[in-house]
Amino acid sequence: MKTIKTISYFLAFLLAFSCSSTRITSTWKAPNTVARSYNRIMVLGIILEADRTIRERMEKHLVDDLKSRGYNTFSAFEVYGPKAFDGFNEKQANEKLANDGIDAVITVVLLDKQKERYYVPGRMVFTPYNYYRSHFWGYYSSIQYRIESPNYYEVTTRYFWESNLYDLNTKQLVFSVQTQSFEPASTESLAHDYGQKILQSMEKNNILQKQEPAKLKAM
Repeated sequence: MKTIKTISYFLAFLLAFSCSSTRITSTWKAPNTVARSYNRIMVLGIILEADRTIRERMEKHLVDDLKSRGYNTFSAFEVYGPKAFDGFNEKQANEKLANDGIDAVITVVLLDKQKERYYVPGRMVFTPYNYYRSHFWGYYSSIQYRIESPNYYEVTTRYFWESNLYDLNTKQLVFSVQTQSFEPASTESLAHDYGQKILQSMEKNNILQKQEPAKLKAM
């Protein structure tokens, strides 16, 4: 039973660790794409108003991560507000972006958010295996004790994300990356992990070319 106890705690640890991670599930890159620099990149979160805080954090962290690598980037939420493009048609939106010197947009979309229930070993009573299984009361009392534990069932949240990079000069999608985030510790940690994963994926796929600091335009 000592071995079972050790395995149970080990599995619980792995579950907790995996539920706080963000992982890339798929990527797509336009054919013949080579790394290029952009004068000004806008990060735009397309997320429901009810999740405005998540949108703010996701934009900010991705912007900060891109800036740390030398990319001239800004948050659409911070500069334009939450409803900057409401009521615009395609022509109006393109004109606004062009007038502001924006030649690339990175979108951050929350495709889905699902809640799941899973079992987590809580309070355990380690009685001899045969007695635990073969006697009604031994089984009943042990299981009853476990399910009354507040940790018996946990509810986790799984986030499904997609980010796209659009080149506004060619009007084409250049790169797309999908991720899943499992039960982040906080909105802040979710945004932090996501921003780093997206930046790493873009650099790994040779999508962005860094600009020299002297060429960066002030906001």
